[in-house]
Amino acid sequence: MQNTPGTVLVAELDTRRVARIFHKGTDPTIDSYSTFFDNGHRHATGVGDYLREQGVRDVYLAGLATDYCVKYSALDARSVGFRTHVILDACRGVNLCPGDTDAALEEMRSAGVEITKSTAL
Repeated sequence: MQNTPGTVLVAELDTRRVARIFHKGTDPTIDSYSTFFDNGHRHATGVGDYLREQGVRDVYLAGLATDYCVKYSALDARSVGFRTHVILDACRGVNLCPGDTDAALEEMRSAGVEITKSTAL
C-alpha cells in the first residue's frame, strides 16, 4: 500500500546505481498491470519516455505474473516501439483458468514479442 513502511526500499539495498524510481498503481480507481501505463492507458508511468531518452531499443521482461503484469508490460512496450523480449524461465503465471499463461504467451508472440530463455542471453 502506497506510503506505508512496506513500500520503503530496504536499507541494505545498494541504491548508488539507481537512476530513477517509477511509480505505478497510484490511482486507486484503476489497476496498473503494465510497467508503462495504467490499464485504461489514461496515465503513462514515464518509463517509455525515460528509456527512449537513454537510447534503449530493447526491453527484457521477467517477473510475476506472465499472464498479467508481464503480458501487459510486453504488449505496451511493443506498442510504443521497443523490441521486446520476455525471459520465459524468469516468469511465472497466475493461470487462474487453465491455459491463461499459454494464451498470454501466444498473444505476446502475435504482437511481435520474442519469448526467450535466460540460457539464450
